[in-house]
Amino acid sequence: MPAASTPVRALTARSAILSVLLGAHPAEAPAGWIVRVGTGLGLQESAVRAALTRMVAAGDLERSDATYRLSERLAERQRRQDAAVSPDLRPWDGRWVLAVVTVGATDSTDRAAFRDTLRQARFGELREGVWTRPDNLALALPAAARDRLALFHGEPEEPAHTLARRLFDPDRWAARAGELLAAFTTADTIGARFEVAAATVRHLLDDPVLPAELLPADWPGAAVRARYAEFRDEFYAFATDHIGENPPQTA
Repeated sequence: MPAASTPVRALTARSAILSVLLGAHPAEAPAGWIVRVGTGLGLQESAVRAALTRMVAAGDLERSDATYRLSERLAERQRRQDAAVSPDLRPWDGRWVLAVVTVGATDSTDRAAFRDTLRQARFGELREGVWTRPDNLALALPAAARDRLALFHGEPEEPAHTLARRLFDPDRWAARAGELLAAFTTADTIGARFEVAAATVRHLLDDPVLPAELLPADWPGAAVRARYAEFRDEFYAFATDHIGENPPQTA
């Protein structure tokens, strides 16, 4: 299991099902295959079947005959996860993109959701209503969010390294990434590594994806992505060899 000093969420039936389907393309699988994966990871069959039922009722999954697929809401999460694992980078020329909120929130719930949208697009909050990031990443802003923003491009007077540290704290991200890499090493079962892999994906969703010029020395981003890719290959082999049928193809 992961080292005690590295908190990783304990594997539950729901988290196992979500992690499996979020990593599958297309994001669907037969019920029997999902159950066998769950039991192969050390979960009780009854817990997996109960979780499937609850997830359909909650709108997390959709069922067609004996096949379960991610709902559209979670399909959007899968798209963000795919982008986190393989970000769409472009050369950085020193410019930043500035997003200024021009259409305010209707209530506190809308405000919180809009702020989450900007964070998911890897913007840092410069001040209330003003967000920015280096212009080295294809923007993944929904059309509805773009309609509420005015976008500008330019170079800040503040040194870029200082601004990046202030907005994104890359040292903190790197420290957690190092913990996850160590946890992969100490995890001694497929179930334990599955837990670490799920935590790794969540951490990649928080990667600011800064230009190399603004990253600390020995940045672990590439190492974390490579280790996660290794586990995906391991999991595919596990599903094929131990469950007895080909799993949905992972990205």
